[in-house]
Amino acid sequence: MTIPLSRTQLALFFILLCPVNIIGLWWAVGSPLVMDPNSICRKTKRLAGKQAELCQTQPEIVNEVAKGAKLGVRECQYQFRFRRWNCTSQNKYFGKILQQERERERDIRETAFVYAITAAGVTHAVTQACSMGELLQCGCEATRIGPTEGVKWEWGGCGDDVEFGYEKSKQFMDARRRKGKSDIRTLIDLHNNEAGRLAVKNYMRTECKCHGLSGSCTLRTCWKKMPHFREVGDRLLERFNGASKVMGGNDGKTLIPVGQNIKPPDKQDIIYSAESPDFCLPNRKTGSLGTRGRMCNSTALDVSGCDLLCCERGYRDETVVLEENCLCRFHWCCVVQCKKCSVRKELSLCH
Repeated sequence: MTIPLSRTQLALFFILLCPVNIIGLWWAVGSPLVMDPNSICRKTKRLAGKQAELCQTQPEIVNEVAKGAKLGVRECQYQFRFRRWNCTSQNKYFGKILQQERERERDIRETAFVYAITAAGVTHAVTQACSMGELLQCGCEATRIGPTEGVKWEWGGCGDDVEFGYEKSKQFMDARRRKGKSDIRTLIDLHNNEAGRLAVKNYMRTECKCHGLSGSCTLRTCWKKMPHFREVGDRLLERFNGASKVMGGNDGKTLIPVGQNIKPPDKQDIIYSAESPDFCLPNRKTGSLGTRGRMCNSTALDVSGCDLLCCERGYRDETVVLEENCLCRFHWCCVVQCKKCSVRKELSLCH
């Protein structure tokens, strides 16, 4: 179940988009930026050059950036719903995964996923706003040269201009970073940002519409559409599961895979540099709520199973009575009326 996000919770997630020195300041004063484009843009003196430029010249795009961050939060919560760290949105814990990177100057896998899914969310939201006509700076993808040789179809319709969304995500999320000791960390962050964007850009699909008498489809008009964001989340979770651990090279400008006979990660892979905590017990410093009281699957052998999710502490079975809609009927026009039914469910909860 997706948990509604408050502005404060979303703000704590959104701080990852800003330069390192700004993040340190916000965490220190304990007053994260409100997730509102006007509030974001009032902070332009603190933002990096490209971010400040967007705020000053294209604040409506910053609004879509904020929507993209929110999209990333919700997808993170869905993808991690059965894991020990479930992308929690509780205020005092939310964002601690990101703060770990700031304090330890290293990326754990969860931090890497957050960067990737947020970059993907921003790309997706900005691109979709273009297709919906909500931004003056862009629209549908420019019609391609056609018809294609030997095939009875041509480019047309309203294709998604993913190049525009890709560039704006890159412009905002890859803003100037502090040099020096942060170089390796910055390389990792930028790599994971790009992996997120490519999870959208590299998986565009072709949709077509038929034209002709009696549905003969003598000609088809086709256009490019983005993948559904759930597909993007699924793909990035696969990359998370197979993430590559890296270390900085001696030149301070390259990343080297850790371990023997391991091929270098490609641009679509998620990378990290430090092992994650186990998230079994509550720990505000690491952003862990622990898993006590979490629902688990007593028959599953994967990460949702009680053995793994409960950290081998065991679990208890509990019967609960829930009220659900049932016997729903449609009444013309246009109302659906349902009765309330009590349903007993057996739950397994971690000790």
